Amino acid sequence: MLELSDTMPQLDEASFHPIDRAKLLEPELSSHPPRILLLYGSLRQRSFSRLLTEEAARVLARYGAETRTFDPRGLPLVDDAEPDHPKVRELRDLVTWCEGMVWCSPERHGAMTGVMKTQIDWIPLSLGAVRPTQGKTLAVMQVSGGSQSFNAVNQLRVLGRWMRLITIPNQSSVPKAFAEFDDADRMKPSPYYDRVVDVMEELVKFTLLTRDRAEYLVDRYSERKENAEALSTRVNQRSL
Repeated sequence: MLELSDTMPQLDEASFHPIDRAKLLEPELSSHPPRILLLYGSLRQRSFSRLLTEEAARVLARYGAETRTFDPRGLPLVDDAEPDHPKVRELRDLVTWCEGMVWCSPERHGAMTGVMKTQIDWIPLSLGAVRPTQGKTLAVMQVSGGSQSFNAVNQLRVLGRWMRLITIPNQSSVPKAFAEFDDADRMKPSPYYDRVVDVMEELVKFTLLTRDRAEYLVDRYSERKENAEALSTRVNQRSL
């Protein structure tokens, strides 16, 4: 039988840390309300992704969360403006502020909208050597004009994983969204509304569970091994 040391000949002992159960199970807990940022993916005057996001924000408030919603109007296309553009700064400041996010997109041509993707593309993988989305929670939702589909939420999950977000298991997909809101732009009682409540409840629970552990959960051996200057150079490279 091989000794454990024989199986890891290149292990950097200085960067290898045993799992600290106290940091996982008994962290110092924050007392402020969970901070949730909501993004929606349509600029239409009566945008059903916006209406669904507003409904989600109401539910989150009932669960004790503090919410902010980003208005994507005026956000330029990626690479068509500098990062100091006011709307880009606003979005990035909100991402830094939040502890969890809700992404809600219409499904268009079997995919998320360009408006939704532009917002996500403007969120950097890193600011210096800091990853602003890493370890934060994410809930995904979509609205459809026709029958129920899950293409947009599936794409959002892929992006959430790429951004190193903790994407919760539950999700919401609302088909024929035009029929699910009344004349006052409030969502009608239905199993679809109940699912939105379920998703927001789960998001708040996961945020409370992970926010004080996030820094430790995403602390990685490979990144400890790499010095800060090299890490900053790698994650901020302008092109591949």
